[in-house]
Amino acid sequence: MRKTLFALFTAAGLAAFSLSGCSSQSSDSSPSQTAETAASDAENAADSSAEDSSEETSESSGSSQTAAIGLDKMVFTYVTSPLNVPSIIERSQGIFADAFGQLGIDVEYAEITSGADQTQALASGDVQVLYAVGGSSVILSAANGADIKIVNMYSRSPKAFCLYTKDETLTTPESLAGKTIGGPVGTNLHELLAAYLATADMSIDDVNYVNMTIPDAMAALEGGSLDVAMVAGATAYQAQQSGYHLVTDGEGLIDATIAVAVTEEFADTYPQLMDTLTAAQETIADFMENQPDETLKIVAQELDLDTAAVEAMYPDYNFSIEITEDDIAGLQRTADFMLDAEMIQQEVDASSLFLELGEAE
Repeated sequence: MRKTLFALFTAAGLAAFSLSGCSSQSSDSSPSQTAETAASDAENAADSSAEDSSEETSESSGSSQTAAIGLDKMVFTYVTSPLNVPSIIERSQGIFADAFGQLGIDVEYAEITSGADQTQALASGDVQVLYAVGGSSVILSAANGADIKIVNMYSRSPKAFCLYTKDETLTTPESLAGKTIGGPVGTNLHELLAAYLATADMSIDDVNYVNMTIPDAMAALEGGSLDVAMVAGATAYQAQQSGYHLVTDGEGLIDATIAVAVTEEFADTYPQLMDTLTAAQETIADFMENQPDETLKIVAQELDLDTAAVEAMYPDYNFSIEITEDDIAGLQRTADFMLDAEMIQQEVDASSLFLELGEAE
């Protein structure tokens, strides 16, 4: 199986403003009025001067911060599917813009949904932070010799990845033998299918596997050209709501790890920004925890879903940014799967994929 990499690529800018004022005095004013007016004018002038000075200080501080760091812009990937709540909340609340803006750094977004295109954009320097990239994409990139490191975790959601069918007799791995199954190659869904078949000592070679996107797989299942569709997130939820039969989800079979990644060179060059990134992620997590109703409303609006649908899917996701031993072990299983499937040509040590922030500092 081969995987072809493609690349694609947004920009924005700052604006400055200034304040000015004037005052006038009547020629027939009394001496006391004149004195009061003069005093008032002096006070207003002092306030205006202080305000201008404050603005100049703020602008000067931002400029000096930028000069000290040596960076004036950062580009983050923005991916909302299947249910990337932290990304949606971050952008709606301007959390990255605020955190990095205090350092004089402008924040921009690149809506790149393909993992291969994401890692290519990182390698080219078009993007500085992959904010939600699949573990398999990180592994593939690293196996091909690219500079890529995981800063921390984004999510894990094995139950959100599913195999659906119209045929209710398909209840075991053995029942899938010879069936036509469609879904995206080199993804959590691909790994799910392989892991499910492996529980019966079967492999991908025992089924007719067709590489296609999730929407195309669902359409093909509905049209009758597929026996099983490999789907995730909102599409999986809609399949369940429509009465399709669940063959299996990923619980106990895959970890469905999504991570936050940068190049090691970027982390070594800008260690302060790694701290800022982590702190901003904690701010996002606090918003999600302390404002659950508002979170559901924002996500539903962004994904054009009912709030009830988001609420139903939300429990399937673990958005903790903490790196655990289970995360490392899960990525190792994914790397081993990719090697067995000949998606990579050399072994990858999952523990080597993680950026040690202590060393970067």
